[in-house]
Amino acid sequence: MISVFIVAASPLARAGLENLLAARDVEVAGSFARLDDLDGRLDDAPADALLVDSSGEPIESIVDALVASSLSSDFHVLLLVEPAALGASPTALRAGVRAVLPNDVSRDQLVAALQAASSGLLVLHPVQVSGPVAANGFASAAARSRELGELVEALTPRESEVLQMLAGGLGNKEIAAKLKISDHTVKFHVASILGKLGAASRTEAVSLGIRRGLVLL
Repeated sequence: MISVFIVAASPLARAGLENLLAARDVEVAGSFARLDDLDGRLDDAPADALLVDSSGEPIESIVDALVASSLSSDFHVLLLVEPAALGASPTALRAGVRAVLPNDVSRDQLVAALQAASSGLLVLHPVQVSGPVAANGFASAAARSRELGELVEALTPRESEVLQMLAGGLGNKEIAAKLKISDHTVKFHVASILGKLGAASRTEAVSLGIRRGLVLL
């Protein structure tokens, strides 16, 4: 079962999303008005995905907040936007968001997107699949991959251990317990891994690690 945090400024939007996901193979671990409200809640109620409804807010500010918080490295982030804002998808993808969908998406589409994103896939609405939006978004991802021909700095043995555990689906607390280090230290290692691999998220880091032979399957 997929566990998800919901973030939406409007109480009605939060309630609507909770109802939309009810009785499906999705567990709502928490519902919050702002991304900042997640501080201190992540360990108490861990989740796999973060569903953010940006309705009524500038998408740029939401993306900036995601980047500043590093949440996209800890969760599979799905962003709901007003249909007119779908053109901002490349910016969101570059920030590590896994799915960008209109806020009038159907229940089945939303659940399918959650499942796909949680499997490490990028999810775009059909209107985004062709044209400059998709071209820009995937071109930036391809550019990052090309830049990874050689690592500027190799992973340390500890970073390699952490990457292997990320590939095994372990969360920060589980990694900290296994390695007998603090959660803060794990986050430091994860951030360093993302930087060295040029990855925007944990999932992308694992994917790149597999391609480089850094992760044993």
